Amino acid sequence: MIQCKRAYEAASSEDGVRVLLDRLWPRNCRKDALAIAEWLPELGPSHELRKAFKAGAVSFAEFSVAYRRELAGRPEHWWKLVDVARGGTLTLVYAAKSTLENNALVLAQWLEDEVEKRAEGSSPVCYLGGFPEL
Repeated sequence: MIQCKRAYEAASSEDGVRVLLDRLWPRNCRKDALAIAEWLPELGPSHELRKAFKAGAVSFAEFSVAYRRELAGRPEHWWKLVDVARGGTLTLVYAAKSTLENNALVLAQWLEDEVEKRAEGSSPVCYLGGFPEL
């Protein structure tokens, strides 16, 4: 199971493995207070994409497509999280204010798709179909 949780929410025993995925450390959060297993800053969206989304230059839909494109180009950063999600609960920790439009939700959906692709009886993964404009 994959879930998303703001860095400013208290950790719970049901969170399983907690991974911080923002490139920037959350403001006013002490490292020991986050109770994370790992910080993977390279898993967050690029600085350019993050800034464009925050400034409103791109919509959430555009951000999602661009971020998924970045994820497809860097499987070494998220590959091990698929195994964590298959084995138990994975909590993606993020600092964004919006709980409805953020990078953790995009990554969670990406990872859920990957878990499904690796299910028994699945064929090898091909990412080209995920980007019809190519």
